[in-house]
Amino acid sequence: MRICKTLESVRKTDNGYLAQLDGAYMQIYFLTETIVRLRVVFTDDKKDMNKPEASYILQNICWEDRLSDFISGDRKKITPAETKLFNVNDGSVIESSGCKLALYSEPFCIRLYDSDDEIIYESASGNPFTLDANNRITHYFRMKEEDCFYGFGEKTGPINKNKSFIRERATDCYSYDPARCDTMYKHMPFYIRLDRDSKKAAGFFYNNFYEAEFNMGLEKSNYFPRYGYYRADGGDMDLFILTGPTMEKILDDYSFLTGRPALLPKRALGYQGSSMYYSELPKECDKALTGFAETVRKKSFPIDGFHLSSGYTTGEDGKRYVFNWNKERFMDPSAYFGRMHALGAPNVPNVKPGVLLTHPNFDDFKSEGVFVKDSENTNEPATGAWWGGPGAMWDFTSKKAREIWKEQLKESLIKKGAVSIWNDNCEYDGLLDMDAVCDYDGEGGRIAGLKSLMATIMSKCAEDAVKEQNPKVRPYVVCRSGSCGIQKYAQNWIGDNYSSWETLKENIPTLLGVGLSGQPNTGADIGGFAGPAPEEELFVRWVQNGIFQPRFSIHSASSDNTVTEPWMYSESSELIRQAMLLRYRMLPHLYSLEALAHRTGAPIMRPLVYEFPRDERTYDESYEFLIGRDLLVANVLEKGAKEISVYLPAGTKWYEVENKYACHEGGQTITVPVNIASVPRFLREGAILPMAMDQPMNMERDKVKELSLTVIPFSGKEEKISTYTYYDDDGKTNDYLEGNYKEIEITMKSTESFVTLDFKEEGSYKDFVEKVEITMIYKEKAPLFVSLGNLKMKHFLDRDAFEQEENGWYYSQSLRAVSIKYPNPKRDINLKVSFEEFDLIGM
Repeated sequence: MRICKTLESVRKTDNGYLAQLDGAYMQIYFLTETIVRLRVVFTDDKKDMNKPEASYILQNICWEDRLSDFISGDRKKITPAETKLFNVNDGSVIESSGCKLALYSEPFCIRLYDSDDEIIYESASGNPFTLDANNRITHYFRMKEEDCFYGFGEKTGPINKNKSFIRERATDCYSYDPARCDTMYKHMPFYIRLDRDSKKAAGFFYNNFYEAEFNMGLEKSNYFPRYGYYRADGGDMDLFILTGPTMEKILDDYSFLTGRPALLPKRALGYQGSSMYYSELPKECDKALTGFAETVRKKSFPIDGFHLSSGYTTGEDGKRYVFNWNKERFMDPSAYFGRMHALGAPNVPNVKPGVLLTHPNFDDFKSEGVFVKDSENTNEPATGAWWGGPGAMWDFTSKKAREIWKEQLKESLIKKGAVSIWNDNCEYDGLLDMDAVCDYDGEGGRIAGLKSLMATIMSKCAEDAVKEQNPKVRPYVVCRSGSCGIQKYAQNWIGDNYSSWETLKENIPTLLGVGLSGQPNTGADIGGFAGPAPEEELFVRWVQNGIFQPRFSIHSASSDNTVTEPWMYSESSELIRQAMLLRYRMLPHLYSLEALAHRTGAPIMRPLVYEFPRDERTYDESYEFLIGRDLLVANVLEKGAKEISVYLPAGTKWYEVENKYACHEGGQTITVPVNIASVPRFLREGAILPMAMDQPMNMERDKVKELSLTVIPFSGKEEKISTYTYYDDDGKTNDYLEGNYKEIEITMKSTESFVTLDFKEEGSYKDFVEKVEITMIYKEKAPLFVSLGNLKMKHFLDRDAFEQEENGWYYSQSLRAVSIKYPNPKRDINLKVSFEEFDLIGM
């Protein structure tokens, strides 16, 4: 066993530093002022440090990487941050403008200080890195007893993982326990630590995709200070530390490092119909599916797509054969795709990377060498458990295999009309031989270190195939599995959940954890995938919760021969419809958050702690969440509930949307009465929330012509400022890359006497908004005047008269809010609302 006990030397290299340890070398890079990389390679030969690296994930690097061609156009080689090396009595110090890394010689220890000279990371002393006889690498780090840990990818249980043991291994965990299952479908060795004392956060990304485990203080030893550890089954100890100090900054840096989330087309945010039932019918599945889409329209539900399950690939023997079409079920795939597209529900067809040994094209695929190879006989594919019998798995680390896969996608799906791909069952869970051989782009590698990357590369292939067929189309890829970096290519969901009240509730912290792991585009199957159909009340509550998830899909493979559909309970179908319509009116907000996520990695669905790190009562809140910065959602999650308790974070006031914007002070728990129609929401002080006043029924096709803005000015005498970036583009092409988008920076300034809204536009996109209406919640009094630009607006005392005009303002006594409306000026504009005192008696 090798234990790094001492530091022997540190020297400058071309782009970083090289530290010699006893039995290992450590490369140190300050990729930016706030991103520090520590890469430990257990070797006695310094020449091993000169071998080219190989990453399918990293987007910004300052070293050589032999796979840069794989992500050509995305990857950039940047100049590292400027640093200085100081030798001190007990070691060395490397300092940038943003942080300071201290390396202590004996016993070897590492401390990273932020710009305030506070410790944000400290390794164990005398054994920070070890390599055991089984080639497992371990990183031991210091922690405080009550540190908070968030992220780790897709994990069940409470959002704060303090005192948890967590495994990183992608598995196919059908019908999983939503509160206790470990592991799940994704492998994301990244977490955020929040220090309760300093209220500062730091991020930790391990660029290693061997199966691994995290012990976050669950283990304790009397011989050592409090510690946690990360252990992987192989590879290098490759740690990136993101110095924060906010979660916002950490996720910005993380997505800079591993890839900005995809800007999905608008339809990806709409309702995605799905059920295994339709594509498993013995014949004429196409008619059943177009009938479903017609019924959606007939019953006045919105829709934007349908996820086509793999039944369309079924052969005569009843087994699924990827890239095959069952012509009894789908007589004319091109005509079917065209009809579903015309109905506003374009298909997202399911593809799987496993190929049964009985597949009609198996021998052809084998001769092309597209499969992961058997470890004992590399002339043969490695085989494992698959749907319908033994199968081989596609090797996406082979350039040739990737090209063949893309051609198959094009010929079988894309040229027939699909512009979206659903990657499923891509955990490679059936391969038990971890020594199975992958091409690794010519270098050769073991599946053990590449397994979880396959789904991510597979998703890139899907995106590339769509773009190669039509460069203007914005791809929509959905994937069940994935590694760090999957956010660049795909929308995820948290797999085959079970229909229960517990799942409804416990899926929420899992989704929030994925969002804090760099993937903002995710969701859960609404109503539950496995098990019996959800009971009526459960289904209503699940939809009311699901409308706030970035991916909104009602999907099922019910065990009681039913199909989960929006209208399945006739007495509740209107409640379901109203919830879904609310989702569609939120399009301006959701798409603006989608654009923000694309720019910065910010989650769309956010835990309270993300926005309120100064309030310790948010640190363990797993079930309330925010949609963006301002909108707090506290869904009803218990059967038969007549009231719910809602914690409102401290430091701001909160306004209850469903109770005439009643104002509550933050820092307290309130009781809210609820009924079956309740969707409890709260807006914080300083909020700016855009929504559609007209009702979209299809997010891609229907254009918002009437835009509503709900704003809540700050109270108090001193000026306070809040901002919101409203974003729009055509929602379906890549023209936004050429500047064809509209971005409006909305700045609200609040004082005791005036509230102003400044609108500054950027981009060439011509939106369709014709009318703007602002609801300004102001409980204290009505305005003295309202002006738009240099013109004072007409004041209406009669609501009916106000409704008849297109320009003016009115103060609602019931809401205690100012309603302001005007035609969209489509230019920079300033709106000013005066709340000055006016003495009618003494004038």
